[in-house]
Amino acid sequence: MNYIAARSRVIYLIGILFMSMVVTASGQQMKKNNQKEIKEPGWNKEVRVSPKASIEETIGLTDVTISYSRPGVKNRKIWGGLVPYDKVWRAGANEATKITFSTAVKINGKSLPAGSYGFFIIPSKKNWTIIFNKVADQWGAFTYNEAQDALRLSVAPQQTAYHEWLTYTFENMTVTSNGKPNSAIAYMKWEKIKLPFTIETDGKN
Repeated sequence: MNYIAARSRVIYLIGILFMSMVVTASGQQMKKNNQKEIKEPGWNKEVRVSPKASIEETIGLTDVTISYSRPGVKNRKIWGGLVPYDKVWRAGANEATKITFSTAVKINGKSLPAGSYGFFIIPSKKNWTIIFNKVADQWGAFTYNEAQDALRLSVAPQQTAYHEWLTYTFENMTVTSNGKPNSAIAYMKWEKIKLPFTIETDGKN
């Protein structure tokens, strides 16, 4: 009887131990399922084939920032191909290009209030159109609305050295400290085309 009782007790203890292990394993699995995975910052970022970029210049007392993405030519026909003629284009890739002015400015002599603007271009076989749209944050030109345009200007494109990656530059800076206007020419450059527009700012406080 003692042997049978001892054997039953051993079997009972083994059963208790087994159940304890099952409960512990189940609890750990539930905790794992409910716990958010922790990874290093930026782990979910994807490499953009058209990298983000920005350029900033202070023209007189005005800060001007252009934020855009840089598509590459990659052996493609750009003008009249990848970028069709006579259609609104985001002037870059991904999000629409955005231009921010800290004060009111003049673009090719036309007044434009301070603020951020979606910047769009309509290429054509002759003169091109540049657009400053009041909706600054847009994806591409899919929701572009002409009614929100703050300024439209006709601009003549120019030939330039080859640029594989789209870029923006500020050139021909004019700086004065006697209260007269300050200015610079902004260029969009891609493939063998550059598109200029002059930014003029008030030199007074």
